[in-house]
Amino acid sequence: MTTTAPTTNGRVIALAHYAARAVLEGVLTRHGLTFQQSVTLRAVALAGGTVGREQLVADVINSLKIEESLVRDVVEEMTAAKLLEAAPADPTLLRLSAAGQELSDTTAAETAEASARIYAGIPDEDLAVAGRVLALVTERANAELARA
Repeated sequence: MTTTAPTTNGRVIALAHYAARAVLEGVLTRHGLTFQQSVTLRAVALAGGTVGREQLVADVINSLKIEESLVRDVVEEMTAAKLLEAAPADPTLLRLSAAGQELSDTTAAETAEASARIYAGIPDEDLAVAGRVLALVTERANAELARA
């Protein structure tokens, strides 16, 4: 008996997202981080370890599609927890503290291990097609949000 692969649609994408997110949440919980905090850490890491506060807020809003006040609260929580700190030369910039960098590195490494198991055996060509399709879906959904 052969099983037909499902057509990509919102439900299939959501199921994959929530399954992968549950794996990530398991890693984050072990380290006392929330999902929103991990996205914020990742945004700073992707910016090279230092980013303007306003750019960070905008990046996280764009990633999570949540209210600005919630993102600002997360940034303040992370600053209070000494995971983020003001850059000495320019207090409008935030950077990963030593503890924030260590936490970012640790959770990224643990997540990478799980991701390697999840994606193992999927041909590169299939991953490339899925990446192109999901990027297009994201672009179109963002356009719909901008029209709303």
